[in-house]
Order: sequence, then structure tokens, then C-alpha cells
Amino acid sequence: MRAFVRSAIVLTLGVCLALVSYVGIAAVSLTWAGTHQYAKTVDAIVVMGAAQYDGAPSPLLASRLQQALDLWKQKQAPVIAVTGGKRPGDRFTEGDTSRRWLTDRGVPVADIVVESAGSSTWESIENLAPLLNEADVDSVVVVSSSWHVQRAALSLEELGFRSHSSASPDGVLSGSSEKSKLIREIAGVSLGRIIGFGTLFDITG
Repeated sequence: MRAFVRSAIVLTLGVCLALVSYVGIAAVSLTWAGTHQYAKTVDAIVVMGAAQYDGAPSPLLASRLQQALDLWKQKQAPVIAVTGGKRPGDRFTEGDTSRRWLTDRGVPVADIVVESAGSSTWESIENLAPLLNEADVDSVVVVSSSWHVQRAALSLEELGFRSHSSASPDGVLSGSSEKSKLIREIAGVSLGRIIGFGTLFDITG
């Protein structure tokens, strides 16, 4: 009996240690993705949506769009894909607001792919995937916040794209709400790598 209990304790400790190590590695990977820029040429730049205010990008969205615009001007990709739907009562979607911001700064409409129905990371990416396929896009660089960019890139990989990340310089995480956001992202990436990000969305919504 003692041997059984001892074995059970050792096994439990081993599982806990493996879990902590796995989450730690995921946290390091997420941090690395949020601080490194992919510089090679790809087929498209994908900009993850964020709040817009009656057709004007929020500072967070504007930072992502500026990053994408800079990459486009550097000819990292010929196409920019923008994403994001709207909340009840809004007149404009995040995707349409992003397109207007880019065209106002010289990006031709023909060089922009718009997904304007998604209300979450997975929904936006799932909706965007067939549009990218229609445009013969195989490789992408994803632009989003440092704490979010890896989950978006991994979600696109799950849908068959060669995906890389380029975090936007939209500030350093601070405050309890931002720290909790980072913790949620680490948990989401850790679990999504195991069960798939589509399945994770089905479970968590």
C-alpha cells in the first residue's frame, strides 16, 4: 500500500512538474514572438482587428495598421488583409475602418483583403482563410499586439498557412487588467497547441 501511495505521489508530482514546465515554455515562446519581427518576404500581411470608434481606429488598432503599412511600404508583402466585425449599434466594422485608414494613406483598394464579420480571433481568421486562399496566399506575417500575435499566427497555421509574426509597438503591458490578459493568452496558447485553436473556440466561445 505504501509503495502504491508513493508511486501515486511521484506520478502526480511528475505530471505537475511537466505541466508547469510546458506552460513556462509556452510563456517564453509567446514572449519571444511578441518581441521579434519576421523580416522575410511573404504573400500577405494580416492585421488583427481592434476597437474602432465610429469609423476611426482606436489607438490600439491604429498602431497595428501603422505597423502593417510600414511593412507594406518595405515590400514585405503585396497584400494587406484586415479583420474584424462590429459591435451592436456600431455603424462601421473594424475591417472596413482599417481598409479606409489604409487607402487614405496610399494603399490601393486592390491590395487590401477585408474580413468584416468576425467577433473573435478565431472567427476572424476562419472567415479570412477562404479569402486568402482565393488570393493565392500561402505565407503570411501577422500583425497584432505583442501579447496576442502568437495566438493569431498559430491559428492561421492551423488553417494551413505558413504563418509568422510581427508585433506592433502598441505599448508595454501594465496594470492588473493587462497582466490578466497576458495570463489568459498564455493559457490559451498552451491549451490551443494541444487541442487546436478551433476546438478551443468551440469550448470557450
